[in-house]
Amino acid sequence: MHPRELRIEDFTYQLEDEQVAKYPLAERDASRLLIYRQGNIEEDVYRNIAGHIPAGSMMVFNQTSVVHARLLFRKPSGGTIEVFCIAPHEQYMDIHTAMQQKGKVLWECFVGGASKWKHGMVLHTTHTSPEFTLSAKIAERSSDAYILSLEWDNDQLSFAEVLHYAGHVPLPPYLHRDVEAGDEGRYQTVYAKEEGSVAAPTAGLHFTENILRDLDSKGIDTSFLTLHVGAGTFKPVKSMTMNGHEMHAEWIEVGYEMVERLREGIDRKIIAVGTTSLRTLESLYWIGNKIHNGNGADLHHIAVGQWEPYTAKNACTPAEALNALATYMKAHTMRKLVTRTQILIAPGYTFRIVSGLVTNFHQPRSTLLLLVAAFIGSDWRKVYDHALANRFRFLSYGDGALLWRE
Repeated sequence: MHPRELRIEDFTYQLEDEQVAKYPLAERDASRLLIYRQGNIEEDVYRNIAGHIPAGSMMVFNQTSVVHARLLFRKPSGGTIEVFCIAPHEQYMDIHTAMQQKGKVLWECFVGGASKWKHGMVLHTTHTSPEFTLSAKIAERSSDAYILSLEWDNDQLSFAEVLHYAGHVPLPPYLHRDVEAGDEGRYQTVYAKEEGSVAAPTAGLHFTENILRDLDSKGIDTSFLTLHVGAGTFKPVKSMTMNGHEMHAEWIEVGYEMVERLREGIDRKIIAVGTTSLRTLESLYWIGNKIHNGNGADLHHIAVGQWEPYTAKNACTPAEALNALATYMKAHTMRKLVTRTQILIAPGYTFRIVSGLVTNFHQPRSTLLLLVAAFIGSDWRKVYDHALANRFRFLSYGDGALLWRE
């Protein structure tokens, strides 16, 4: 069956609210870890994960950093309008460029209470230390969001700094609670570096400096890339089949040295920490495949389309793809690959790079659950049934799993 024909109702399960983790555990690495290999399931905790990874493997982490993407504005009448900053306007080359804008920026946003935002109305919010006023007005309407013109009167501040001071942590909506002081640090990985995500790469929330040292002492390579998680990660699949669902495009950033390390070690076990790392790694293959086949790579728009892996001709080997990509980057003196991917990984997908996946337990009827089903086949239900029956904690602040693809 082609992934376009997959019915989302075949990828659901009953998740009770009491099994959704509303808060993180006191210790990051105390979360439970389900290990799945060749149909067998065992349990442990995250602090022991190095013992389940073969020496000589490579673990790949997403080093994106969550920004304070929720902004609250006051209407002249006194009411509140909530703005959720999704992604920069397409006029900017990448997220970093947009984040460094000073004085004014265009941003794609969800708007709560948009019907009460009258045409031409300018909204404001004020911050006192440092002192600035942030103003917002609607520039245009996109398909399911708004393009807002955001301006602030302190030209010493970048937009990244404005968000940091004026915004709030964008907790997932399914937690059904307000942000608390502890979320500032806990809804962020310990290795977060590149600002740009509106949701955390949650598989990484369990990792600590101690775990990273354990991995290193066992001879397990730890490498980092970036996928800036967009609000589309929470977008439910509303169509009956996947043919009617449009995947969101997300920015990825991968250094030349990372591509070289992948190319040189393609024969070893490569474990993606999180679905975002996995989607980035598999996207690298498809970018390299296009270069290898002489099709070029349009890196200024969407480098990997939603259905491209299922329609591409003449798929090369992973080694050939990574060699082509590394050669291309070197020839174009590209220190870092910066582009977007819209890749949809669902049953029917052939994995090229990743053999292991560390991931949390995902929402029913989600594209992330489809990815897990693609990775371990129909046993995804066996894994989720075990987690449900044994009271694992689900979603962003919950427990997780180490899944092996054989």
